Amino acid sequence: MEWQPDEQGLQQVLQLLKDSQSPDTATQRAVQEKLEQLNQFPDFNNYLIFVLTSLKSEDEPTRSLSGLILKNNVKAHYQNFPPNVADFIKRECLNNIGDPSPLIRATIGILITTIASKGELQTWPELLPQLCNLLNSEDYNTCEGSFGALQKICEDSSELLDSDALNRPLNIMIPKFLQFFKHCSPKIRSHAIACVNQFIIGRAQALMDNIDTFIESLFALAGDEDSEVRKNVCRALVMLLEVRIDRLIPHMHSIIQYMLQRTQDPDENVALEACEFWLTLAEQPICKEALSGHLVQLIPILVNGMKYSEIDIILLKGDVEEDETIPDSEQDIKPRFHKSRTVTLQHEGGEGEEGEDIDEDEDDDDDTLSDWNLRKCSAAALDVLANVFREELLPHLLPLLKGLLFHPDWVIKESGILVLGAIAEGCMQGMVPYLPELIPHLIQCLCDKKALVRSIACWTLSRYAHWVVSQPPDAHLKPLMTELLKRILDGNKRVQEAACSAFATLEEEACTELVPYLSFILDTLVFAFGKYQHKNLLILYDAIGTLADSVGHHLNQPEYIQKLMPPLIAKWNELKDEDKDLFPLLECLSSVATALQSGFLPYCEPVYQRCVTLVQKTLAQAMMYSQQPDQYEAPDKDFMIVALDLLSGLAEGLGGHVDTLVARSNIMTLLFQCMQDTMPEVRQSSFALLGDLTKACFPHVKPCIAEFMPILGTNLNPEFISVCNNATWAIGEICMQMGVEMQPYIAMVLNQLVEIINRPNTPKTLLENTVLTHLYPLPAITIGRLGYVCPQEVAPMLPQFIRPWCTSLRNIRDNEEKDSAFRGICMMIGVNPGGVVQDFIFFCDAVASWVNPKDDLRDMFYKILHGFKEQVGEENWQQFSEQFPPLLKERLAACYGV
Repeated sequence: MEWQPDEQGLQQVLQLLKDSQSPDTATQRAVQEKLEQLNQFPDFNNYLIFVLTSLKSEDEPTRSLSGLILKNNVKAHYQNFPPNVADFIKRECLNNIGDPSPLIRATIGILITTIASKGELQTWPELLPQLCNLLNSEDYNTCEGSFGALQKICEDSSELLDSDALNRPLNIMIPKFLQFFKHCSPKIRSHAIACVNQFIIGRAQALMDNIDTFIESLFALAGDEDSEVRKNVCRALVMLLEVRIDRLIPHMHSIIQYMLQRTQDPDENVALEACEFWLTLAEQPICKEALSGHLVQLIPILVNGMKYSEIDIILLKGDVEEDETIPDSEQDIKPRFHKSRTVTLQHEGGEGEEGEDIDEDEDDDDDTLSDWNLRKCSAAALDVLANVFREELLPHLLPLLKGLLFHPDWVIKESGILVLGAIAEGCMQGMVPYLPELIPHLIQCLCDKKALVRSIACWTLSRYAHWVVSQPPDAHLKPLMTELLKRILDGNKRVQEAACSAFATLEEEACTELVPYLSFILDTLVFAFGKYQHKNLLILYDAIGTLADSVGHHLNQPEYIQKLMPPLIAKWNELKDEDKDLFPLLECLSSVATALQSGFLPYCEPVYQRCVTLVQKTLAQAMMYSQQPDQYEAPDKDFMIVALDLLSGLAEGLGGHVDTLVARSNIMTLLFQCMQDTMPEVRQSSFALLGDLTKACFPHVKPCIAEFMPILGTNLNPEFISVCNNATWAIGEICMQMGVEMQPYIAMVLNQLVEIINRPNTPKTLLENTVLTHLYPLPAITIGRLGYVCPQEVAPMLPQFIRPWCTSLRNIRDNEEKDSAFRGICMMIGVNPGGVVQDFIFFCDAVASWVNPKDDLRDMFYKILHGFKEQVGEENWQQFSEQFPPLLKERLAACYGV
């Protein structure tokens, strides 16, 4: 007997569906409560599917809503549905997939894929065969509905479909889909391509077996009149470029011709998909060879795509010039993420080398349109192609640029300025001859009457900041700085934002070149404080923090402190402890404290106290949450992390002056808890603070060492690379303060450090790629320091670490850390000379990496080198030194006479 609804029950459900479409919040709350009640009845879900599939008397939005509520129920508690209810729903879905209404078909499709993704693909074996069968239906609605459902299943479960778990249904499905590429209905052709497209990136075997048919079928659709079909064809070709470029190479010329056309498609969605092709091609080794002959066509198309569309200008309020008095709406403000403190060592040739990441083109510029669009994609494509072709791009660009940059229509002029910024990185060398003329023109554009021109000029100038700073300051730096500072006080919020970001970039490039203008800069930044709305204030903090990082102790002048500190402290007092705006302000103050050093003393007490309070509050809340998760909310630990990092900044800036503050607070107890937090970023920041406090006021740290060392030992786990990094550094700093008293703790850390230093230096993940270079020297420094204070304990391990030790320290500049580590290694060689015999050439190489060792350290090196030479005898030494690279031979002969 088939299930039938009860009339009264049905009316209740329909009333609920009507109420849930009401905008009134009280009604909405009542609907939620009613839903929870009705969910107690197992057959409530039968009513929902009944309204969706069978109650044709109701209007479509109500029927669709019934299906969406059912979908949420399936998501939340499908495992509790009685078998007869689950079967009824599945049957109804398959019987009604061909409903005449596109909305109802789509809703049923969503419901089917939701059930399927609940592990039901395995237990609903008839689903895929039935849907594939229904594709053959003469009835268009049935065919389209089934394809819609299949497309959603392919999107949600592509990996499962290509696994043994289901007997590899793709072997049947993919050939089936390919047949429909020729179907007479564009909607169905589009579904068919979209289904197959789900399996390209995962290289599904069934698709790889049919790859040539697939590519031929795509080519056959090249001229399709339907824009959705064209979009899916473009998307397929872009993915094939990543996955099966070998199959496209024979046809590359015609594919490029096709994509050139499609990038100019009247439908912007098609043009955007096609434009991705150039971005992807630029990452392929064959790019240069494949594209060289087409640049003459491609460059003008990309440049043309970089203009704002009319709809962009409306959305960006391009005709509103002054909006600085209008408060920001909260949803405009993106959440900020605090990057926890990582201790870095300086390598040769650069400061702690962070990967330079310029935002995927100019996110700084179009935040409100954060959606990826043709303008952004074209600019990004030009940027990557400039990096591939370098100067060879310019003959195709320069003739266009002149016409754009001086064009009377502001929209075209604006796109020209964007072009100039996009090629800055790749074509810098080739652009240099034109910059003396272009930079003044761009500086002039900073005063343009259109706000969108002023803001893009800020961004483009920041991309050439490096060159500007390399010229005599009066030539371009001074005029650029003067105009940018005026733009920071622009009446338009978008321009303020672009100018602040550009100025921060200029600060990083110019560093101490800015010192003569500090007074003028601070006046502007402080004035902006009183003027900015919420969102730009957050960017202003960043500009102030970057200024402090760039000019360092030059900021420590009474007149500068007098300008800068009162507004910062006023903000600090105004913000509540639970306000997330504290994050950027704390980061900013951390930079300022480090720069001002003793100049920060008058302000340090309230700042220090509040940081301690933030840590204490967060720990207390975490404690309450762990004991009664139903009563309390989980704390936002970022407050604690940012506070720990500012405390590090204070300890680093104030040095011994923090002594009294630490003495009067329970920071060591709090630190003991933070070091054991479950969240890696909290541990990372607490180890950084531990190291800074060790350097600044060790007497307060010393009583805790016995408790702290085991925790440091357990955190020497390279799985958490930054935690491991900071723990390693802290151990090294503690060791230098403890001296001989470090002896009982050596066993807790030495083996882990030796293990880390012997790890093959291959990043496990992409993320580690940048960090590993920082981690690499630190274990070596710390092992050297342990050996310096306790050579007897560490020296027996020499053979196990000397080779990686030497190779990881040869690239570090001369500094205090390197000095203490090398003294340690020399003392250990004194204790266990046999430990280095096998790897002595590496030691020679590491010694030669010193530019100016202190005299007594140079003597230590001299004694070891000559001792080894005497030990092995002249003849053996000759043979040994034959293996040296010529440069090493010269260095050692010149510096140490061996």
